[in-house]
Amino acid sequence: MTDAKNTSEKASLKQMADAIRVLSMDAVEKAKSGHPGMPMGMADVATVLFSKFLKFDASRPDWADRDRFILSAGHGSMLIYSLLHLTGYKAATKEELSNFRQWGSKTAGHPEFGHMPGVEVTTGPLGQGLATSVGFAMAERHLAAKYGDDLVDHRTWVVAGDGCLMEGVSQEAIALAGRYRLNRLTVLWDDNEITIDGKVSLSDTTDQKARFKAAGWAVKAIDGHDTKAIKSALQWATKQDRPTLIACKTQIGRGAATMAGSHKTHGAALGAAEIAASRLGMSWTHEPFDLPEGVEKAWKKVGRRGAKDRKAWEARLAASSQAADFTRAMKGDLPAGAFDALNARIAELIETQPAQATRQSSGAALDELFAAVPELIGGSADLTGSNNTFVAGTPILDAPSYEGRYVNWGIREFGMAAAMNGLALHGGVIPYGGTFMVFSDYSRPAIRLGALMGVRAIHVLTHDSIGLGEDGPTHQPVEHLAALRAIPNLMVFRPADTVEAMECWQIALETKDAPSAMALSRQKTAAVRTVAATENLSAKGAYELRAANGEARVTLFATGTEVSLALAAADRLEANNTPTRVVSVPCFELFEQQDAAYQASVIGRGTVRVAVEAAIKQGWERFIGEDGAFVGMTGFGASAPAEVLYDKFGITTEAVVAAAKARL
Repeated sequence: MTDAKNTSEKASLKQMADAIRVLSMDAVEKAKSGHPGMPMGMADVATVLFSKFLKFDASRPDWADRDRFILSAGHGSMLIYSLLHLTGYKAATKEELSNFRQWGSKTAGHPEFGHMPGVEVTTGPLGQGLATSVGFAMAERHLAAKYGDDLVDHRTWVVAGDGCLMEGVSQEAIALAGRYRLNRLTVLWDDNEITIDGKVSLSDTTDQKARFKAAGWAVKAIDGHDTKAIKSALQWATKQDRPTLIACKTQIGRGAATMAGSHKTHGAALGAAEIAASRLGMSWTHEPFDLPEGVEKAWKKVGRRGAKDRKAWEARLAASSQAADFTRAMKGDLPAGAFDALNARIAELIETQPAQATRQSSGAALDELFAAVPELIGGSADLTGSNNTFVAGTPILDAPSYEGRYVNWGIREFGMAAAMNGLALHGGVIPYGGTFMVFSDYSRPAIRLGALMGVRAIHVLTHDSIGLGEDGPTHQPVEHLAALRAIPNLMVFRPADTVEAMECWQIALETKDAPSAMALSRQKTAAVRTVAATENLSAKGAYELRAANGEARVTLFATGTEVSLALAAADRLEANNTPTRVVSVPCFELFEQQDAAYQASVIGRGTVRVAVEAAIKQGWERFIGEDGAFVGMTGFGASAPAEVLYDKFGITTEAVVAAAKARL
């Protein structure tokens, strides 16, 4: 094989692309697991993108003004691992590639954010990379409006496959991007007409190009193996005033000796014989994971190409009057005094003790936080008035200016949640988004992915129980608290009153490495925090709200609107000479982070334990044990006023008292 430095540009690009193909084949073969077909098919497109268009510096993966490259078709992870290795990312070593998909490696089966520098987002669940990219593009446009294009001037490039476009979330994503005219977003569609089962035509006949055009995108179709056509199309994309789709007609497994174009290359190693024949066809004589000197030098030059731009940007940043604020925001640090107004409001609420729905309490928290934390960008999935997510006077984020901070997401819960992940991952903004809690089922895959990545995104989930009333069981969440609490690294808050709601908002904003879900009521609830505290009590996850009059015989646990019900039950038990303590449990996850001594003191060993929550029991065993009582839901709700539902389903003061007495 001739060294790349001695060949024409076209040949050099071909050889550089072949390096991706061979590394992908070899890594999957060594692991006996993986997806070689997509990296081999998209190698030519990726080579042109990285060598000619992508703005990045391999020596500084965290450069704030880099272009973002998102591999939505995450099963083809060897594409990005090969590119990172070839361009000189320090972490993407030869050893990491040879350890593909193995324990402890940075080269996980699907790209994982935080494991390998250069991986911008965890992908694998198809469509979510594409949907998340909308958030990246929104963040870029908003921050460019805020800080100017001297500091923010980059693009988001996405590689997506047929599976990404079949998933329903892709429609939400492309509709959003088209509506907001996100012209810095380009999707490179790996149009190879193959899925795991065979031809795409087995299950789909959608005209994807027409679909994107209908959503307001500019669309171009090319031969994905013609480097001149690829360069021309990428150049075209940078000049459009809308998001762009480039349909790259490719051959899956390109370069494979006999299996090119076959669905068999999608998700399995090619085998030693096929790889040997493929190497021969590509005139590739080097051992696995070794590179020809010319190809290696050409790729390393690509990795250094952006250093000049990066240094020039650093000089502009240093000279900017906004440097300190920009740097702080991109690091995710909160401004000084971020909670001063909030804490002053809490002190006032301790005195005034208003009775209100916790969704209103959340809105009141936002009223105090929005000016103090300018990175907050929020919205609602077409439920603004119900979710209380709008702060009066907030400009709307919209084309062409993008300065606004309120997003009209439309009825797109999944797309909203995924884009929130992208906003958070981009940096410089802190996203929140509202919907009814029952619709967290629609956004759950993105909430889960956000928890896996450890992003700070705040999900405002109102109408949190049967207490929403007449809309009935289709809208009444009963299993959703348990389902959300089952997601690792998701902070699930169910505040009892306005003070707790404000404390929970503070915790959510202070937590950089986990998303939060706020479960908030439609119906009013009485104030339960009536005594000033010297600390944020909700930060403990659970705390003794009211002590027993004497040595406690009963401990009542509750969350949200049921805390006031527990307090009323405690009054009756105390009146019956039964010392009873009440524990508020705003966040299971934070309670689990406390030390064993604190947990034991809160749970109250040796007392009768009763929990009350207008949801299913699952998860409460942690607090009440096997012998404790639970007052809550055992099935779906019904359509009726809230007070009738609580009575008919037995979530009452009388029921809590009876449950405690039965166990005394």
